[in-house]
Amino acid sequence: MPHPPALVFDLDGTLVDTAGDIVATLNAIVRAEGLPPVAFDAAVAMVGRGSRVLLESAFAANGRKLAPAELDDLTRRLLAHYDRHIVDTSRPFPGAEATLDRFAAAGWRLAVCTNKYEAPARKLLACLGLLDRFAAVTGQDTFGFSKPDPRHLTETIRLAGGEATRAVMVGDSPTDVNTAVAANVPVIAVAFGYSTIPARELGADRVIDHFDELWDAVAGLAAPAASP
Repeated sequence: MPHPPALVFDLDGTLVDTAGDIVATLNAIVRAEGLPPVAFDAAVAMVGRGSRVLLESAFAANGRKLAPAELDDLTRRLLAHYDRHIVDTSRPFPGAEATLDRFAAAGWRLAVCTNKYEAPARKLLACLGLLDRFAAVTGQDTFGFSKPDPRHLTETIRLAGGEATRAVMVGDSPTDVNTAVAANVPVIAVAFGYSTIPARELGADRVIDHFDELWDAVAGLAAPAASP
């Protein structure tokens, strides 16, 4: 009997608009180190590759290179601050919840594959009332490898009870698209995410401007998984 189809989402900038809380947290750490805050748009462009890369990028923009021990300490501080402010302003993108429910009702397994650490990813989803919709939630620390390594995606699909030949990825960044392409999984890009590269230039199989378009976008894919 074939596995059920799986729909795998990136988190920040795809399912949930987290930019306000992430940027506020980042700048709290930056200011505590005596540096000027990073402009909002510039900081958003740094999101998507994990907290360590976020910090490295922010400090590099201020002309400061972080030693490994310093980066470790700042990462701990950033995660602790973020944990206290994880849903100050973060909310699902419009149409996300109804779309998740529609796919779930049609028998799709839903999963999240994010470069956030797994614990804050789960906390964010739980605080927003979304966690129980997902058969798997994996982060950069779940397996010991993370996006753009295609194994992050394929192992997430496996944990969700699916298989890569009957799966679709949804994301907002070059990292998401490159991960899916490397895993040979069809990928849909959202145009409302955080990528500095326009969504239609990312190389995704489809692009949507609103979650209301996802059902038809998935149905239009040629992969076996794309028949809701």
